Amino acid sequence: MLTTGKLAFYVTLFVVAVSLIEACVLTFRKRCETTGKAPFDWSEVWLSLADLAGRKLFALLPLSLATPIFDFAWEHRLFTLNIDTVALVLLVFIGQEFCYYWYHRASHRIRFFWATHAVHHSPNQLTLSSAYRLGWTGKLTGPAMFFTPLVWLGVRPEVVIAILSLNLLYQFWLHNTWIPKLGWLEYLFNTPSNHRVHHASNVDYLDANYGGVLIVFDRLFGTYVQERAEEPCRYGLVTPVRSRNPFVVELEHWATLARDVVTAKNIWTAVRYVFLPPGWRADGGGETTENLRKQRALATVRTDARHG
Repeated sequence: MLTTGKLAFYVTLFVVAVSLIEACVLTFRKRCETTGKAPFDWSEVWLSLADLAGRKLFALLPLSLATPIFDFAWEHRLFTLNIDTVALVLLVFIGQEFCYYWYHRASHRIRFFWATHAVHHSPNQLTLSSAYRLGWTGKLTGPAMFFTPLVWLGVRPEVVIAILSLNLLYQFWLHNTWIPKLGWLEYLFNTPSNHRVHHASNVDYLDANYGGVLIVFDRLFGTYVQERAEEPCRYGLVTPVRSRNPFVVELEHWATLARDVVTAKNIWTAVRYVFLPPGWRADGGGETTENLRKQRALATVRTDARHG
């Protein structure tokens, strides 16, 4: 009989094996192309494997910000839910998707969480190996706390974590550039096309498509953006990561956050560096999504004025 640990091990082996097969196929295809496109970058795969190995080591440490929060919520739960009906399974699934949407949105809009999540967006090419580059420090920052409402309502903490793991497993197949749009499924589910937009650093595509399995909450809360043929996705961060040192990739955003906090002129500014969006600067001139869009709009107006 498979234990949870063995099952997780076999799933990890499967995910890594499939990502390596994809990498080999893409390498062969790129070599056969005559269009002058950049060759497949295997260093991106090695960085993702280093991230996976690091997270497995960190998992051995008895440190987790979310665990005591979950324990407190469970001790003060309103109900004790036995998920034994289809209706309750569906309700918990929708609740988990709702919590995942806000967890993911906060991971992009709050710099403290972005310092970990930026690692997932650091690959400059989107492949299946990108899916398991999640950052070493996630356990320490406790993003799972966004799922606390489910525990408070009576869903067992281990069930919440299991559902989150299944959500992330679903997203594995979304990290690719070779699956086209999937028709009507694009309106309801998170698909490779929808997720390509999420990983793109184009100004028009920033901070969009946060859903896990579903895309409905993005449509509901105004963060849905459709992939457009006339705007090809450019992957990676706004300021691309060029280092191939896994320690730099994993920790550089924490280092810059610490630098900004330490050099802040006052405590309030330091706090804002931690909790405001990545790119925020005290002088108002940082590269937040809003500022980048304003700059693009001003550039468009100036261009139009010169040609008017």
